[in-house]
Amino acid sequence: MTEHPTSHEGRQPLAARSQERTRPRQQDAASAASPATAAIPNPAVAPGSGAGPAASAAPAGLDPQAAARREGDRLRFVGAATRRIARGIDLDEIVLGLCRASVPTFSDAILVYLRDPLPVGDERPVSPFVLRLRRSDRLRLSEEETESAPETERLRLPVIDPHGDLTPAAELCEVRSGGALAEVLRGVRPVFGDSAAARAALPELLGVGRTVPTGHRAILAPLRGRRRVIGAAVFLRGTERPSFESNDLLVAAQLATHTALGIDKAVLYGREAYIADELQRTMLPDSLPQPTGVRLASRYLPAAETARVGGDWYDAIPLPGSRVALVVGDVMGHSMTSAAIMGQLRTTAQTLAQLDLPPQEVLHHLDEQAQRLGSDRMATCLYAVYDPVAHRITIANAGHPPPVLLHLGGRAEVLRVPPGAPIGVGGVDFEAVELDAPAGATLLLYTDGLVESRLRDVWTGIEQLRERLAATARLTGPDHSPPLEALCDDVLDMLGPGDRDDDIALLAARFDGIAPSDVAYWHLEPEETAPGRARRLARRALGRWGLDDLSDSVELLVSEVVTNAVRYAERPVTLRLLRTEILRCEVGDDSPQLPRQRRARDMDEGGRGLFLVNRLARRWGATRLSTGKVVWFEMPTRGQ
Repeated sequence: MTEHPTSHEGRQPLAARSQERTRPRQQDAASAASPATAAIPNPAVAPGSGAGPAASAAPAGLDPQAAARREGDRLRFVGAATRRIARGIDLDEIVLGLCRASVPTFSDAILVYLRDPLPVGDERPVSPFVLRLRRSDRLRLSEEETESAPETERLRLPVIDPHGDLTPAAELCEVRSGGALAEVLRGVRPVFGDSAAARAALPELLGVGRTVPTGHRAILAPLRGRRRVIGAAVFLRGTERPSFESNDLLVAAQLATHTALGIDKAVLYGREAYIADELQRTMLPDSLPQPTGVRLASRYLPAAETARVGGDWYDAIPLPGSRVALVVGDVMGHSMTSAAIMGQLRTTAQTLAQLDLPPQEVLHHLDEQAQRLGSDRMATCLYAVYDPVAHRITIANAGHPPPVLLHLGGRAEVLRVPPGAPIGVGGVDFEAVELDAPAGATLLLYTDGLVESRLRDVWTGIEQLRERLAATARLTGPDHSPPLEALCDDVLDMLGPGDRDDDIALLAARFDGIAPSDVAYWHLEPEETAPGRARRLARRALGRWGLDDLSDSVELLVSEVVTNAVRYAERPVTLRLLRTEILRCEVGDDSPQLPRQRRARDMDEGGRGLFLVNRLARRWGATRLSTGKVVWFEMPTRGQ
């Protein structure tokens, strides 16, 4: 993005401005060079003085000692300027470093053009070859000129011509193959603006009608990275200042080389940061599900801006029976390797969750998977399963900080769960504990980056978290739970400036539950009469809930699903209806074979049951359990 100047010198003659420009240039010189140049006497010269590291050749009669001092000043300026450029870590900082180091010590103005788009690494640049004005800078104005100049004028950066007319430079330039500008850029070496090559190249770069000062008052310096030219810089001096000399071409070459190499590295770093961001984004869920009976919110913060990838993760996985698995984990380290291991463990946890294994069994299989990935692959994890019908939650822990439960009345408690050993240790049994999950309560799962830092131990941080949750709940009153999103933000606000030593993953679950009056549950013997009995039971429950208008559709679909279950089941079939904002029907049996929808032929007597379910139901699916499977479908109520 091109950054425009912050000031304009107006339209008064240069002679009337020379004295006013002396003081701002001297003030800016102190910030143009690093401390290494502090000893250089008057590095920013007054107009016409001829002093400073970038002044013109010594006048006749200058003794050798003065010439040696001038050359030493020049070398110190180059050293300070290149160090300032090298301090930049991203593209804008590097270009800004070049501008601030050059103006006003070396030039009165500078224009920096970069290739658009910038090629990354070894990739081939796209055609056509386009240069875009990335940044420009010039001498600061006096306060009187700054206040009197219109805002639109102060925001434009001019090219200085010998008569003092200020003409803005073009922001885009297409470099023609075989043209004058392409030849100068291919030559790599800086050239004076009045050279034959530059006289033909500068109008192509700056735009038709744009001029530069005559004489050695402009330098066109190509910016060449490791493999190709990536831009150009134009250094300019006004007529009230000594022109450039031949040694200044070497100074411009040094500035251009360090800038180009720094830009190359910044672009590569930006690509790595982009890959890291994409990796982290794909490793974490794009959005949380909306299971029945529970509301969810989450947050993720990296340890630092320069360490975007970490091993912390969270997940919420819908399970059969309207249950939901809540997972939070932390892989050791903050590298790409940690993120890759985290992704594998998260995928494994999702697969195990779909098998409907108990929480302790899930952790056991995760432990085995971590050992297969390597001997030093360790992580902590907490796996919980919430049942909104039973209002219970089952939790298993593998070396992770315990969750905090915030009750509706404002009381916050740290749940007592078995600590367990981290995943990857091997040969350790994990335990699960089943606890009450009252409606209106909020469960907070988090990683240790939230509660542990160099300034406090983990248990001190957990106690501070508990107090913070209780204080937040008191603000909303005893009869209302705090909003989930605001609660997550308030929890993160407890972090101080020195508390961000590790990644932070946060998952909050608000338990709404499902009332017993909204649940109907039956066992059906695997007999031929089971479908008819299922239809009568479903009709009776719908009448009790005031959903008689759904009776015909629900009876038809229940009959088809139960018929399919009875055909393969050896034990009683379960039928459950759940009424929330939707109507959900679940049919379970002990056969592990999942049903598949297929197209029935004209003469087939069966095979159309799932076709009807697919056409009439809002959604449907089948999930394999450790003891069989569950086939479910959902129907919209009158409100939808």
